[in-house]
Amino acid sequence: QVQLVESGGGLVQPGGSLRLSCTASGRTFSSYAMGWFRQAPGKEREFVAAINWSGSRTFYADSVKGRFTISRDNAKNTVYLQMNSLKPEDTAVYYCRPGHDVGRWYDSWGQGTQVTVSS
Repeated sequence: QVQLVESGGGLVQPGGSLRLSCTASGRTFSSYAMGWFRQAPGKEREFVAAINWSGSRTFYADSVKGRFTISRDNAKNTVYLQMNSLKPEDTAVYYCRPGHDVGRWYDSWGQGTQVTVSS
């Protein structure tokens, strides 16, 4: 089972930026699609962004399109989420998740990283 460690969260003002990282263990990272999900207090976990194994295809929730960018570095076993123009409604715990392909996710989660957007 792949181990996932998210980092990079924090407190940021509206309009600010953060870059999240998710580092995975194991030698098969480059074969996985990777996704970012988030869960706000009192809400269900929701899809944010995804990237295929090679990085050639990316997908975004409508709520973050144009503001967030997902990328990956297979040599470092890491997937990133660059978040710009942050809004208070982006406040959530952010999680990464591997999958056989985009939309075919494994039941594997990291511990998450808290993102708080507030003035």
